[in-house]
Amino acid sequence: MRDSTRRALERAAELTRNNRLVDAMALAEPVILAADEYESAEIRQWLVEHADDFTREI
Repeated sequence: MRDSTRRALERAAELTRNNRLVDAMALAEPVILAADEYESAEIRQWLVEHADDFTREI
């Protein structure tokens, strides 16, 4: 996965934790849609491994 993709996903997780889901989706959606099939698989795996990043409290 590209570093820029990982950073976007991490930022989206942060925004989601701060109750800014619309902003998180606006950030993550274009990155996810632009991914090729290999990066998409990496994104799916990252999301599975980091699901708590979107819900836990800091």
